Amino acid sequence: MISIGEVARLAHELPEVTEGERFGHRTWVVAGKAFAWERPFSKADLKRFGEDTPPTGPIVAVAVADLGEKEAVLAANPVAFFTIPHFNGYPAVLVQLAKAKKRELRAALVDGWLACAPEPLAARYMGATRTHD
Repeated sequence: MISIGEVARLAHELPEVTEGERFGHRTWVVAGKAFAWERPFSKADLKRFGEDTPPTGPIVAVAVADLGEKEAVLAANPVAFFTIPHFNGYPAVLVQLAKAKKRELRAALVDGWLACAPEPLAARYMGATRTHD
C-alpha cells in the first residue's frame, strides 16, 4: 500500500511544491493552488454511502484540469480512482491508496500539478521531462 509519506515524497519531486495544512489535513500546493490533499471521509460522506462499504485506508484527492479529464481518469482506473457526491461538478478525483499503483498515483499527481501550476512553470517542467524520456 502507498502511504501518505510516499504521496508527499512524490509531490515534492515536482517543482516549487510546498506542503501545508488545510482543514487539518496535509495539502500539496503549487503557486498557491492545492493540487493534492489528504481527504478522509466526513460523517456526511459516510452517511451518503448508505449500506455500501466506503473505500478503506488513506484517501487522497488530486486535482484534474477539467470535468472531461475527471471522467477519463475515473474510466481508466475505476479500481483505485473514484469520486463521491461531494465532488460532483468539481475537477478532482479521489485515490484509494490501498488500491493504487505507484505509477498511476505519480501520473495523477503530475497531472494535478500541471492543472494548477502557472503556464511558464508547467512548460519548463514539460520541456525538462521530455529531454529525459
